[in-house]
Amino acid sequence: MSRINHQVRLAARPVGQVRPTDWEHTEEPVAEPGDGELLVQVLYLSIDPAMRGWMNAGKSYIPPVEVGEVMRAGAVGRVIASRHPGFAVGDHVSGSLGVQEYCLSDGRGLTKVDPAVASLPTYLGTLGMTGLTAYFGLIDIGRPEPGQTVVVSGAAGAVGSVVGQIAKIMGCRVIGIAGGERKCRLVVEEFGFDAAIDYQTEDVRKALREHAPDGVDVYFDNVGGDVLEAVLDRLARGARIVICGAVSQYNSADPVKGPRNYMSLLVNRASMTGMVVFDYADRYSEGITQLAEWRAAGRLRSLEDVVSGGVAAFPETLLRLFRGENLGKLVLKVADE
Repeated sequence: MSRINHQVRLAARPVGQVRPTDWEHTEEPVAEPGDGELLVQVLYLSIDPAMRGWMNAGKSYIPPVEVGEVMRAGAVGRVIASRHPGFAVGDHVSGSLGVQEYCLSDGRGLTKVDPAVASLPTYLGTLGMTGLTAYFGLIDIGRPEPGQTVVVSGAAGAVGSVVGQIAKIMGCRVIGIAGGERKCRLVVEEFGFDAAIDYQTEDVRKALREHAPDGVDVYFDNVGGDVLEAVLDRLARGARIVICGAVSQYNSADPVKGPRNYMSLLVNRASMTGMVVFDYADRYSEGITQLAEWRAAGRLRSLEDVVSGGVAAFPETLLRLFRGENLGKLVLKVADE
């Protein structure tokens, strides 16, 4: 029986908010694997803020998705046909499979995952690129020490929630910044942060003075904009800022808004460093091993927000992310396991 592969392709480069017309829904027959290839059925797609940046032309840390190409996406799936010596039918794998139902691969960039150890969506979150981003960004760049104050923006999201939990494991006082009462309650009650600041209803600068009276030693930034400026005003001497993302800026049609008070870095002898997880590829196994140990010991909680609907639901699911409607890691279910 021949299979049909439904896909979502980039139809135009968005200006500002992504629109339905920026996507093209296509279908094509599924090819059988040749020598050294395998066919993966995509089961779950990772929905990430970085996708918005991948849609733009211009220089970045990774080449943009070209107009007409299948949209790039991390995913987990099941091998349903294989002529590759390293993968057997029935294996579960993670990798960049794209927004489609099937992916023909030569095996490069694919990693086997075990659904008996953790649910498949967890391999897109805490035990995937999300967790690795939090792990290497905080530990290698943030370099937190016991007793220091760590502030995390986007604290109820996929990366931020893991950052805060790792900081607690390392003996730090952790303050999360999130939008809305529900998310702030989750940050404290589910993820164990010491305090949460609701940027939608609170004066962030005033709240930081209350919760971080001695200043911020480490700031893990996922949102940029006004929140970044507020934290810059509260830096402790020698503070480290990890720039992971700037989700507040991604859908703006105007140039990215930079911090006006960056001289706080000089005054406080602080540093601000950009972080891209792909730079740590040769250490992924180290990070996954440690994250899995913490999770197995109950010290690291996973939260996946799984949306059903298949690849056709991708455009709307991506908008959910930018509307801040997700809790934890946003995942789109493509097919039954």
